[in-house]
Amino acid sequence: MAARVVITGMGIVSPIGIGISEFWKAALRGQSGISPIESFGDLPMEGYRSQIAGQIPSFQPPHPDEDKFSSRVDRYAQMALMATREAIQNSGLCIERERPERLGVMAGVGMGGMMMGERELTNLYNFHKPHRVHPNFIPTITLNSASGIIALAVGGKGPNLTVSTACSSSVHAIGQAMQCIRQGQADMMVVVGADASITPLVFAGFCSLRALSTRFQDRPEQASRPFDRKRDGFVMGEGAGTIILESLQHASRRKAKIYAEVAGYAATSEAYHMVIPKEDGLDIARTMLLALQDAKTEPKTIDYVNAHATSTIVGDEVEVKGLRAVFGKRVEKILVNATKSLIGHTLGASGAIAAIATTLSLDKGIIHPTANYTDPDPNCALSGISATTQKKSLKAALVNAFGFGSNNAVLVLKKFS
Repeated sequence: MAARVVITGMGIVSPIGIGISEFWKAALRGQSGISPIESFGDLPMEGYRSQIAGQIPSFQPPHPDEDKFSSRVDRYAQMALMATREAIQNSGLCIERERPERLGVMAGVGMGGMMMGERELTNLYNFHKPHRVHPNFIPTITLNSASGIIALAVGGKGPNLTVSTACSSSVHAIGQAMQCIRQGQADMMVVVGADASITPLVFAGFCSLRALSTRFQDRPEQASRPFDRKRDGFVMGEGAGTIILESLQHASRRKAKIYAEVAGYAATSEAYHMVIPKEDGLDIARTMLLALQDAKTEPKTIDYVNAHATSTIVGDEVEVKGLRAVFGKRVEKILVNATKSLIGHTLGASGAIAAIATTLSLDKGIIHPTANYTDPDPNCALSGISATTQKKSLKAALVNAFGFGSNNAVLVLKKFS
């Protein structure tokens, strides 16, 4: 019989707060973490169509004398390390007492070490000194640098893998980590989603793609507005979220606090378009139904959905079509919110952060507002979306994530009982 998998620890670095307590208080206030980008060095911001993002100016990695691991990696992995240390402390795990071969690491990463990548490439072309490229350049920019450095930091010798499926990366990572525990490959998995790609080239690329919001440059806190009639694109963000997964048997043995159960997971592809979701929403619906099937439950058990909801015109409408296809008329009774309305789209970190928000909602019986939901788009309007907090005793929830490359991922989280 497959092991039940539970969440016993969480940690976060986000544009509205570093640490679970700070993040959750800000989320319940509906606080926005979107602000103007001051500059990209000597590069004038006037050349960018969008000039706002969900930034974390307060984030400072530990000094190398205090933390030998952070100094070896890029900003995104430094955030991942910070979130992971909080999650382990939050879980009450004493790593030194655990069998290292039963502890694994799974990371969801969209872009990876782009900050160092862009800097070193610029220096190479400006100064023509190949021998001066940073000696740690290669292991820093690889997408598995976060999972690798976390495994080193925690001494995990179990599965050590990185999933990169754009915006759905860390939901896939949570699902794959759950499978590792179910299949007996590990007792504990550190699962992290992280990205910090507000860099000159990446940001320019998203601007050229015309995917970013441009309407609210003078009011950045209003720019990320999922399901709202005035939405005009997503807002980039940065951050990291870490979840500690354990088999129920292992968590019970050490009398851990259990926040929620990861009950189901599904991954599909639309095989349709690299960027745009298929307009009928049927593959999104299929993914949700497969996740429910994996959880051995039915749509009627779900009372909350943390939506992917990036604030793009097509994407939000298609997701609502998918929800209506799965839940029918009952969709109007389900609470729905969008964490991206507060922090922007943190790419590879977004699924992990959404899963943390969902876990907190299940544990505490309250969901945070969807910010800027002031003029509901009739094509997206659902009774359960609100610009204020909503209190309800929750039993089960979905976490949706859909990424470039036609990737779909859905989690089923349950209140533990």
